[in-house]
Amino acid sequence: QVHLVESGGGLVQPGGSLRLSCKVTKFIFTNYALGWYRQRPEKQREMVAGVDVAGDINYADSVKGRFTISKDNSENTVNLQMNSLKPEDTAVYYCNAGMGTPQYDYWGQGVQVTVSS
Repeated sequence: QVHLVESGGGLVQPGGSLRLSCKVTKFIFTNYALGWYRQRPEKQREMVAGVDVAGDINYADSVKGRFTISKDNSENTVNLQMNSLKPEDTAVYYCNAGMGTPQYDYWGQGVQVTVSS
């Protein structure tokens, strides 16, 4: 069983910052594409940011210039630095590890991010 352990999240005012972290095994870290998704209230889950095995990164248009995804080789974590947060960023954020097939697609438990004054 694959475990993705998320941390971070919480309540922040508009314009503030938060950092999410997702710890995985060394094997997952090295061989899987890693990413962050979110599910806003009454919306479908959507991709926020991802990094593939080659290190190529992509972002949703809504977060470009504000969010940064990174991998920490020493900790086997994939991190999401979120700056200039907006109320519409409020969502449950999920870490994902995948290889492009349903058979090898894993999710964390999700962390709540709330942006509100």
